[in-house]
Amino acid sequence: MMGAFHIGWRYLAFHRIKTALLVGCLTLVLFLPVALRILVGHTEQQLTTRAAATPLLIGAKGSPLELALNSLYFDTKVPARLEYSEVAAVRDTGLAGAIPLYVRFQSRKYPIVGTSLDYFEFRDLQIAAGSQMQRLGDCVVGAVAAEQLGLHPGDSVISSPETVFDIAGVYPLKMRVTGVLSPANSPDDQAIFTDIKTTWIIEGLAHGHTDLAAPEARTSVLKRDGDRITANAAVVQYNEITDQNIGSFHFHGDVSGFPMTAIIALPLDDKTGTLLMGRYLGEDHAAQILIPQKVIDGLLATILTVQQYVTVGMAVLGVATLATASLVFLLSLRLRRREIETLHKIGGQRGAVFAICAFEIVFVLAVSTLLASLLAATTHWVGPDLIRFFL
Repeated sequence: MMGAFHIGWRYLAFHRIKTALLVGCLTLVLFLPVALRILVGHTEQQLTTRAAATPLLIGAKGSPLELALNSLYFDTKVPARLEYSEVAAVRDTGLAGAIPLYVRFQSRKYPIVGTSLDYFEFRDLQIAAGSQMQRLGDCVVGAVAAEQLGLHPGDSVISSPETVFDIAGVYPLKMRVTGVLSPANSPDDQAIFTDIKTTWIIEGLAHGHTDLAAPEARTSVLKRDGDRITANAAVVQYNEITDQNIGSFHFHGDVSGFPMTAIIALPLDDKTGTLLMGRYLGEDHAAQILIPQKVIDGLLATILTVQQYVTVGMAVLGVATLATASLVFLLSLRLRRREIETLHKIGGQRGAVFAICAFEIVFVLAVSTLLASLLAATTHWVGPDLIRFFL
């Protein structure tokens, strides 16, 4: 019997290209359906865990899915804007706390999340190095973003301009990194967090000027009329907030009308949450309220439907591949007819000849199954990281 296995092995080794092709095709047929199920399972877990931990979301009327993806996973597509006055309106009801979010800008493809300090307590985010942001222009960076960008407390990060030529005169803002967050295994790891007022500065709703009363600013003064000073075009607009110029930064217009993308509403209990939702049922209300988990469940239902179609397609492809592999083995036997007849003539028993052919088939199937299992285990291991990267 060992002789039969040796002959079978030598045949496979001699026809190594054919053997490799068969192993590769069968490995993919076995691996792809399993990998799809693993990745969909990880996706479902990642999406539902974060959505379930967020009680309610309030945003401007529009696509609920865009609002949920932007607020929970910092998707780059910005939903319709909501006025900041809605935060006070939610808090004044006494039914829920309110955490503002403004997710619009980026820094080297990493989202800049304008929010309040309450967000860190809500998401249980801990500072691993440095300290929490202390003033305008400060930011704390998620663990993955800090590692990829090489940032540490005391470094700086610059917001990316939305357009190459900004005729409105809104300059990228250089922000001071005060801290780096501990890994949270969530989209927070890839975000840059700052106070919502800092995002308004990035948008150009506030700016700072040179102190025109200072002697060194005389070149920027067009004329003086008592205490009234008129600046010329040479006046400098800062794109970095420092301890020296922070006092010169001021907002233009009513802050209550400034934009944000969403509010995370934290009701006191289920009853107050229901009462709060009832306040947004009218058609005349400019905002909408939603339960993130229901929105994500609808998205997952669509994903699972697509998965079923893909699985059916893979099953058909698998049958075709197995049929092709069977045809290859049968044609191989026909081509080896004279070889088999020679084995019979030199005294080879039918059982030994059958063992040689069976060994080749079993070997290809066993190696394919082993490789598919290793790939599936690797996918299961790195799957959460892949899902967090794409989310």
